[in-house]
Amino acid sequence: GSNKNENLLSASLSHSMPSSSAFPSTGRYNKRAVLCGVSYRKKFRLRGIINDIRNMKELLIKNFDFPNECIRILTEHEQNANLIPTKHNIMESLRWLVKDCEPGDSLVFYFSGHGSQQPDFKEDEIDGFDETLCPVDYLIEGMIIDNEINSTIVWPLKKGVTLHAIVDACHSGTILDLLFVYNQESGMWEDNKPPSKEPIRKHSSGGLAICLSACEDNQTASDSSVFGKGMNGVLTYLFTKTIREYPGITYGRLLQNMHEEIKKINRSRCNNLICQPIFNRKIPQ
Repeated sequence: GSNKNENLLSASLSHSMPSSSAFPSTGRYNKRAVLCGVSYRKKFRLRGIINDIRNMKELLIKNFDFPNECIRILTEHEQNANLIPTKHNIMESLRWLVKDCEPGDSLVFYFSGHGSQQPDFKEDEIDGFDETLCPVDYLIEGMIIDNEINSTIVWPLKKGVTLHAIVDACHSGTILDLLFVYNQESGMWEDNKPPSKEPIRKHSSGGLAICLSACEDNQTASDSSVFGKGMNGVLTYLFTKTIREYPGITYGRLLQNMHEEIKKINRSRCNNLICQPIFNRKIPQ
């Protein structure tokens, strides 16, 4: 999804690139990221989360020169209670991410975990459902809905600020509630404006928001060990792998390459009995 046209991924993530601090006198950096991974427990447990977080952090630091101290990581393994991925902590981190953003800032929100849907009662969803992210305490505190994410990290974006959201979760197609959605098959941008009669804001304050989602709103996302490096989210692994191999890649080509990789895996399952139970015969995302 996006609220603007397609640009070079590497250019927009690296467009304002001092190698260290952009604002050394104030300690302010023009690159910030929130990386959130939720493993959950028992039957809801996801096993590839830590690998996903490590993979994304390494990509941001090595490929896009993000300062280590400006990457905030939330997992259940953090010793700091403020970095456990509860609903409160995730929302606080999202506010930190966009706080006082200035032209030239490059911001990243990454989430690996469970996503879901719930009925939309505000008539701001074309399909009648709000998309949601599940924090570790969602059974008690509830899920984080796309409207909250949009108002928290999309609305404040000033002109000249770029936000990338990479969401490796089920039902994540329109998780940022952006105004346009890219149709991979047609190569066209589709209108995602709300059908409600009352005006509902979904746009930024002039900045650019881009969301790369693991699947469409009605699909589920996969994690797997087929890549031979432990468990990984399929989106996360293919996203980081493709950028490392093609550092100047465009968004359109990035999506195309990832789709082609998934097709290869789905074809190979017919010749590899080990893959069949892992993928439940096919990756639908």
